[in-house]
Amino acid sequence: MSADVAVVGFAQSPVRVREDATTSGVEMLVPIFAEVFRACGLTKSDIGFWCSGSSDYLAGRAFSFVSAVDAIGAVPPAMESHVEMDAAWALYEAWAKVLTGEAEIALAYGFGKSSGAELRRVLALQLDPYLVAPLWPDSVSVAALQARLGLEAGRWTEKDMAEVAARSRAAARSNPDAQVSGSLTAADLLARPYVAEPLRAHDCAPVGDGAAVVIIASAARARELCERPAWISGFAHQVDSGSLGARDLLAVPSAAGAASAAGAASAAGAASAAGAGSVELAELHAPFSHQELLLRSALGLGEGVAVNPSGGALCGNPMFAAGLARIGMAARAVMSGRASRALGHATSGPALQQNLVCVLSGEAS
Repeated sequence: MSADVAVVGFAQSPVRVREDATTSGVEMLVPIFAEVFRACGLTKSDIGFWCSGSSDYLAGRAFSFVSAVDAIGAVPPAMESHVEMDAAWALYEAWAKVLTGEAEIALAYGFGKSSGAELRRVLALQLDPYLVAPLWPDSVSVAALQARLGLEAGRWTEKDMAEVAARSRAAARSNPDAQVSGSLTAADLLARPYVAEPLRAHDCAPVGDGAAVVIIASAARARELCERPAWISGFAHQVDSGSLGARDLLAVPSAAGAASAAGAASAAGAASAAGAGSVELAELHAPFSHQELLLRSALGLGEGVAVNPSGGALCGNPMFAAGLARIGMAARAVMSGRASRALGHATSGPALQQNLVCVLSGEAS
């Protein structure tokens, strides 16, 4: 059993609406597999376990992930698994495989062609199938209800939301894979019309296609594959009720709980017990501007923490790959030396229902 596991490689495809990609994702996956293998000096035969994240509902057919296995190839034979979730959860399964010694090197990947469907409508299918889904409340409208609750409770203002979007777009200017970027001010954004009051277009992640891949390795292999591995010092996920009426939409206990379980709290007690404490950088999977504000509070992120220096999901949110990309971007910051301790976060379900936290460090435990 390996006590230490590290991220040694990460790659993602540029996020955009792609007419050249099918819902199988193969066209997006093959180039980034080649990129990450080249960076780590690996071949397909070195991977002991593969795990993917995607959705049959988004692809519009059953067992859609099987088609994506074409990107892996039939030779050599592979031990492969799949989660009907964002690929951040596939990475969690891969991490467990390496921890238990079933594989020394594992690869997690996710893909989604959001432009191939009416995404807002498709995501209504994740709601209560008896009482809520038949009403077809789309994902943006559900998020708008959450944003309205926060406004009326005095938790934030529309200006606060616009400032999150403006900062994200400015940060994304240095991210070549981002779908949206720019230098508009909050005032510029507030002059635009609503798409689902109180949300404007900039408050919502754009619809785009993309894929991401992360390679992890045991301590015995990590240092030979990467000059500065990003060691996984904590990894956890929790879930809140799927019923919108059964939980406080302004509380995110699953995010706080996952952070605490992942050991993200500062030993010095600089933040709350459930907070992210001493991390220097956090990549948060917040598909709506107000959700970044909720997550900052739930994770105890102080003003000194750099949040979404990549631009985050507001500047590129490929379904079932965006959460994995957040962990990959956090790992990249550690591997490059820009941060000594970083946090990657992923969410799934309506209104931040499910949350996953991965803490990465430049030093092994």
